[in-house]
Amino acid sequence: MRPRLTLVGAGPGDPELITLKGLRALQTAGAVLYDALVHPALLDHAPASAERLFVGKRRGRCEFAQEDLNHLIVEYAQRYGHVVRLKGGDPFVFGRGFEELTFAREFGIETAVVPGISSSYAVPALAGIPLTSRGLSESFWVLTGTTRFHQLSGDIHAAVRSNATLVILMGMQHLDRIMRLLCGAGKEDLPVAIIQNGSCANERVLFGLAGTIAEEAVLEGFSNPAVIVAGEVVSLNKEFFTQTNKVAVDQLLDSLGVGGRPGIA
Repeated sequence: MRPRLTLVGAGPGDPELITLKGLRALQTAGAVLYDALVHPALLDHAPASAERLFVGKRRGRCEFAQEDLNHLIVEYAQRYGHVVRLKGGDPFVFGRGFEELTFAREFGIETAVVPGISSSYAVPALAGIPLTSRGLSESFWVLTGTTRFHQLSGDIHAAVRSNATLVILMGMQHLDRIMRLLCGAGKEDLPVAIIQNGSCANERVLFGLAGTIAEEAVLEGFSNPAVIVAGEVVSLNKEFFTQTNKVAVDQLLDSLGVGGRPGIA
């Protein structure tokens, strides 16, 4: 058995959103090391004889420190041959995939990468929110809300001053502070959506404004895993108007120079 590692992006959650190449890698795996956000149904595509090991996070606790996980990948490759490292979303987007790949190469292990559909753009799309739209947003930023030391990412401070759509992953821990930064930039009425368990059967979406959504998220019990989207494009989803206070919506429309939209009572 030739030791080799394939990093496979599992997609945002829905097991049907993995790529065909990712499935083919799973079908030839001698071992699968998978994360918490990987749908269990994907493990069924690996051979019955393949070793399956959970290496993700549960309730904020890591099953393995990253350094230990790197060594485990090498050990499993040498023992089982083909190791599939199955990671939620895309392995190179906030996934430490490159660290694992580089470490394995140092031991002469053959490596390959199968990109995955990232939750940063797939989850908003499935929730009916485009990240760019003519006249509203020309670009979008994808940011992590929480650093490896559990602090708010410093990039947020620059991002809130941009006119781009903000897509924030792993940000629920700092939701209140992120919204206060937006308000401090004069964006109290900026449309915001929080999408919990995006692409899955238990998906929930909360729409609101930067000035009030943090409190509403607590009342509604929203938590990780969730994607936060902040930008005028959020208002393109009709549910934004049904969930948002009408006075605040009218103020938003006035600021955009729209003066009313079809279907708004």
